[in-house]
Amino acid sequence: MAMTIREAFAKGTETFNDHDIDGFAGVLADDVVYRAPGGISGQGKAACAQFFAGWFGAFPDAHVQVHALHIASEVAVEEGTFTGTHRGALPSPAGDIPPTGRPVTVDYIQVLRFRHGKHTSFNLMYDRLQMLEQLGLIPAPAPAG
Repeated sequence: MAMTIREAFAKGTETFNDHDIDGFAGVLADDVVYRAPGGISGQGKAACAQFFAGWFGAFPDAHVQVHALHIASEVAVEEGTFTGTHRGALPSPAGDIPPTGRPVTVDYIQVLRFRHGKHTSFNLMYDRLQMLEQLGLIPAPAPAG
């Protein structure tokens, strides 16, 4: 029997936080697709697993905290916060970003689609500008006042 959407989501989150990429790949459909800010996208289980594993390489202490999960039919919308310390190369559309040693705390929203208890798509949205500011790669805005 296939996992429910809630079970598949929980397993995906648990394996991400455990940095268990094989376990994470186990809840992906073979034809899974993903999209992320900066024009990043891909298709297939191996490519999707590699994309998410890239976060572990860049942030060895990567962790997500889910604040809310909204499920309607085969779609789930996740609201959460990503935290980690940038200690490895971060893949980006412009090339790898070398480690800065800085911590980040970034809120995100992710729209996920499922089929037969497997993730079929991820559409990840987060504030790239905020993340680059926290990494010290661009100036942070001056305080108001």
